[in-house]
Amino acid sequence: MGLSLLATLAGAITIGIYANLAKAYDLTKLGEMPERTVVLDAQGEVLGRMHGENRIVVPISQISPYFIKALLAREDARFYSHGGIDYIGVARAAVRNIKEGRVVQGASTITMQLARNSYPDLNDRSFHRKLLEMMLARRIEKYCTKEQILEHYVNRIFFGTNLYGIQRASQVYFGKHASQLNMSEAALIAGIIRSPVRFSPFRNFDSALKERDDVLKRMLATKVITPEEELAARYADIALHAQPAFLSQGGYALDAVRRDLDSILEEHDIEDGGLIVYTTLNQELQTQAEETVAKRLSEVEKLPGYRHPTKAAFDATWDTTKEVPSTPYLQAAMTILDNETGGILALVGGRDYRQSKYNRAIQGQRQIGSTVKPFVYATAIASGFLPGTYIDDAPIQPGEIEGAGAGWSPQNSDGKFTGQQTLMTGLVQSRNTMTIRVGNYAGLDRVLHVLGDAGIGDSAERTPQVFIGNLGGNPRELASAFSIFPNDGTRRRPFLIDKITDKAGNILYSTTVLESDVVSPGVAYLMRNLLAQVMDRGTAASVRSEYKFKEVGGGKTGTTNDYKDAWFAGYTDRITCAVWVGLDKPQTIIEQGYGSRLAIPIWVDVAKKAVDLGYIAAGPRVEPPLTSVQLCHLSSQLATPACHASGTAYEEKLPYELIPQGYCSAHQGVIAGPPSGADRGRDRGPGLFDRIRGWFR
Repeated sequence: MGLSLLATLAGAITIGIYANLAKAYDLTKLGEMPERTVVLDAQGEVLGRMHGENRIVVPISQISPYFIKALLAREDARFYSHGGIDYIGVARAAVRNIKEGRVVQGASTITMQLARNSYPDLNDRSFHRKLLEMMLARRIEKYCTKEQILEHYVNRIFFGTNLYGIQRASQVYFGKHASQLNMSEAALIAGIIRSPVRFSPFRNFDSALKERDDVLKRMLATKVITPEEELAARYADIALHAQPAFLSQGGYALDAVRRDLDSILEEHDIEDGGLIVYTTLNQELQTQAEETVAKRLSEVEKLPGYRHPTKAAFDATWDTTKEVPSTPYLQAAMTILDNETGGILALVGGRDYRQSKYNRAIQGQRQIGSTVKPFVYATAIASGFLPGTYIDDAPIQPGEIEGAGAGWSPQNSDGKFTGQQTLMTGLVQSRNTMTIRVGNYAGLDRVLHVLGDAGIGDSAERTPQVFIGNLGGNPRELASAFSIFPNDGTRRRPFLIDKITDKAGNILYSTTVLESDVVSPGVAYLMRNLLAQVMDRGTAASVRSEYKFKEVGGGKTGTTNDYKDAWFAGYTDRITCAVWVGLDKPQTIIEQGYGSRLAIPIWVDVAKKAVDLGYIAAGPRVEPPLTSVQLCHLSSQLATPACHASGTAYEEKLPYELIPQGYCSAHQGVIAGPPSGADRGRDRGPGLFDRIRGWFR
């Protein structure tokens, strides 16, 4: 009798101690489960998920009742009648374990399993842990309703293959929402729980079916289904619809989002997951961009004279378990921006993210070729040149260009020289010699400054070769830079992430539109006119003539030496898009592989889609007030009677800010100085007229 009393007292003390220990656990943590961060497009559509545990929490009302029945039959048939500890189950397990001489059966209820799964320090197999788990289960039963316990449990449980929660298990194994599971499918998933690796239908389908049948027998034994239902479920066909364990984890656009996310939030906030990331991406435009790249590059691979491996040939021999540092087949990258905000609407970093994670749209640094020329001409216009100024299209002479080697004399792409031409012709026809002279007048430092303000050329060498594209860039940088022209000279910082919230809707981060002035509105106006001519009758004329793109816009092609890189950067009033085509290891793509031939078709396809999606101007653009003035082709100053007499006078409509302040004195026998404002930022060198006169000697 004394021993019995002593045992009772010891038991009571033990229960008291462990009940007190159980009070230290915060029960609000039961519903806090790391989920994957959800990435949404600008319309609220799910683009993908990243970071955190591979889980999607769903309410119990959205879970198939068949699964709940199967779960309880398999794991805890007396769930609704116990208070966290199933004493009948404990007694039965004790008897069997004693009989077997080892632990062959546990007595954990769903509530006890929830306790163990919710707190990491309970995840060992000690007797201490078991007692603490039992007392904590009693607390949980008082704190939560039975439905809440079930909801927490089914969302928290591990289902193998990096899957957490019934929703992801249902999606990955059967390709359906958890609410749509039939009885046979529900029993199979319930059978996985005790050994997710051994009983995974992907690893061992026969064992998974055996566990399903055992679960169905338990459901029949506990009378939650009829014999007829059990028989039908046991003989039902199980059709696995394997889906990727991680939803849309790959993709170049999501890769760019992930990179931006890493720079915005602390690492622990990112890795815990469970956030909602609102991006500026448009899913329809993104899909069109990806499909266009695939289609247009496949067409290039079929052209006569194309001698590189095709993607189809590479796919046929590719080991799907291995990425490659660089692909041997033709690649492309692009970025599309919303001019109004700087938000990135679509981004393509290559043809196949599975094969190469290298994101060419944001990581690449390839020579940008003639796409640099608009910035050279914009700098010159800001320095006093005008569209009608005569520039000599003639071979570069030794010593003519400041900072150039004695033998540096680049050719034009057609190998010809056409003599005196207007500045407009130099850009529209992409004349190298004219561009070099224009850049030399404007000054290398000033050109580099404008390029830097536009977001490109940070690492450019200080060499006049910059004037014709000897500097690196990528589509994200180039699209942002070109957006200054439709944006009246203002650059808006490109961004992908609009805002980040937690699941409760609390805003953790929000992007503000940041902008800076690169060139004046007047310069941007003249550049729009010039770049529109490039698209109407210049190197990008196929946009209009061949591809029938009607929207108002402008742009510039670019092709590097030996056709190693093909570019087109262009804009409408609403979007700006830059496209690059080339091989990862720079080499000739194809003879005559100009930007107009390889990059423009991609640009037109996505620009047309953007128009179809409503990215068009709300109304006619309000242009700056213009004044008609008489100018001299040679000096870019106001014309005098002598200019008219010599035939160098012409009429031009200019924004007020760009009207020259002085009259041309060249035709009165006096050497004119540089146009008003041309000396800003330059401490040495001859004036505008001196330079022009020298070109015509």
